[in-house]
Amino acid sequence: MSRYLNLGDRFGADPAPGMHIGRIPQDNLTLPREDIERLRELAKRKHDIAAMPLMDIRRRLWRDANDLKMTVPPIYINEICWNEIQDDSLSLRCTHAFARELEEILLQELYCFNHDLGDVIVEDYVENPLVVYDSGFGIDEVVDVASTQFNSEIVSRHFHVLINDMNDVEKIKEPEIIVDRERTAQYGELMQELFDGIIDVKTVGARGLWFTPWDYLIRVMGVEQTLMNLILEPEFVEAVVKRYVHCSMVRMQRYREEGIWASNNTAVRVGSGGYGHVSCLDEPEKHLLHCPTKQMWGCGNAQIFSSVSPDMHWQFSLQYEMEWLKQFGITYYGCCEPLSGKMEIMEKIPNLRKISMSPWNDLNRAAERCRGKYVMSCKPSPAVFAMDKFDENEAKKDIMKILEATNGCSIELIMKDISTLHFRPQLLWKWAALARECIAEFYG
Repeated sequence: MSRYLNLGDRFGADPAPGMHIGRIPQDNLTLPREDIERLRELAKRKHDIAAMPLMDIRRRLWRDANDLKMTVPPIYINEICWNEIQDDSLSLRCTHAFARELEEILLQELYCFNHDLGDVIVEDYVENPLVVYDSGFGIDEVVDVASTQFNSEIVSRHFHVLINDMNDVEKIKEPEIIVDRERTAQYGELMQELFDGIIDVKTVGARGLWFTPWDYLIRVMGVEQTLMNLILEPEFVEAVVKRYVHCSMVRMQRYREEGIWASNNTAVRVGSGGYGHVSCLDEPEKHLLHCPTKQMWGCGNAQIFSSVSPDMHWQFSLQYEMEWLKQFGITYYGCCEPLSGKMEIMEKIPNLRKISMSPWNDLNRAAERCRGKYVMSCKPSPAVFAMDKFDENEAKKDIMKILEATNGCSIELIMKDISTLHFRPQLLWKWAALARECIAEFYG
């Protein structure tokens, strides 16, 4: 759940004069009786699941993997195309906007657990996130969008170039950060009353940020133009990324000053991988707000540099990302870009703990450098869901190939980037069951 405006390392213009901070008008926090009953019913289900001994077993499973002491790999499924899952159990019945937001979060969490979509951990509390205004970096992207499916987040984009040369670099602005503590307290009081006697409510800050300069710079510089400029205008490219990182460091410091950072040493996604449970960071309950970044996971990536050399990846991205990454206790690096051929620069990250291993990696090559040093965040191909007929043998073959190549390593199995299921949600259930079968067969 998020009550952040313009948050997430995006570009965005300043708010309009008089813009109200917060999503629900102050005079509209009265929920209908039916909404209250519905949310209390769902919270009771969440509480009952959270109390199961299985939750502690799964916490140990994730912690062992992240501590480089894995016995069997945990499974995590996310980036699900929820718009294709037309199931009565996900139907929203609440009418108030705030209630519907809570209802959707609870329903999706219960769905993932009830259908055994990996080693899901259900916590015995509901989060009340800080209400934070983050202005972004001063530029609104201009983009043409094409979609083939209504209500899908999977779209094609064409970005208009807004930063063309050195004269445009200063268009990237330091972000303005405002915490609306009054509104946060109002939400908290509402939720405390709503869930009283059923489940705890905890006010929580930002459990990390998706830090990835080039995922965002290409939105204002263009993809093709950026890659061409690595050769044609290298000084310009470096100036832009340096400016972006500078503004990101300003954001980090302002988050510190406002007490926004929260521990991600818990059942929250870290980077493009799975849960953050690990022994080397403080317990999360100590730092629901005002968390030192040295007691957090950080993350970074440069997906657009998938095909550039290790030297260019270092020159135009990682050497600058390092300023951000060094602020954290441990870090996760990578997303879709193949990194098995770039391990020499990965090893320059002093606090690196986990590396993304997308389907385009040479896992045997990567395992030689990761074994005993780094967790491999292994990602089977989601293309298996896009076929007209789901091929169980192909899905199982893909998983077993990963397990064999990474034998002796600490790994996690992450199924993500699920663009389509062709409206067959049962394929998710089947894949999760196949993953468990493969793990049982391989690890005994």
